[in-house]
Amino acid sequence: MFQLAAMAAESPDPMREDRALRIIETTIELAEEGGFEAVRLRDVASHAGVAMGTLYRRFRSKEDLLVAALEQETRAMAVRVAEKPPKGDTPSERVIGFFAMSTRGMLRRPNLSRAMFRASTAGEPALADKVEIFHDLMLRMIVGAMRGEPIPPDMPAVFASREKLVGDVLNKIWFAVMVGWSSGIQTQSSLNEYMRDAVVLIIDAESAAN
Repeated sequence: MFQLAAMAAESPDPMREDRALRIIETTIELAEEGGFEAVRLRDVASHAGVAMGTLYRRFRSKEDLLVAALEQETRAMAVRVAEKPPKGDTPSERVIGFFAMSTRGMLRRPNLSRAMFRASTAGEPALADKVEIFHDLMLRMIVGAMRGEPIPPDMPAVFASREKLVGDVLNKIWFAVMVGWSSGIQTQSSLNEYMRDAVVLIIDAESAAN
């Protein structure tokens, strides 16, 4: 009896998952329409057709909603990258191509992206693990581009210490310049140029040193 109850508790509830997905998709729609300020919990609940209690059981704040949206958008990006990997004969060419793809994807819906990056830099300790999921997905795509072999987001991955370090550094640089873009400091053109220089400096310099 206990074993059956435990198994039931571990099994995902399709209804709950469906509601959570609906809530996240509604968050994405509202954020793209009006940015960060347009994501109000009552509006999200109303548009998604769920009770406030239902929303609060899964998401505690607008930042929580937007970080969940960032994870969903990044997982969708990972699928696109797996289907159409960045081209290039060298690791640096492929990684430059990957960052161009990821930047283009994020800037396709600017209001949403600004809202998601603002939420992910809110500094809320409760969101740290969820933001880390986004960074892990990005790391997989960066290292996959370096190797020339996409790493599926649901597949266990083992990284060599050096490639993890390089991937982490480039990931954090891209994240920082995306935050700069969301604040109006960077343009898409300057963002791509910055990442191209960073990739060449880090990956090609490492190759030359070896």
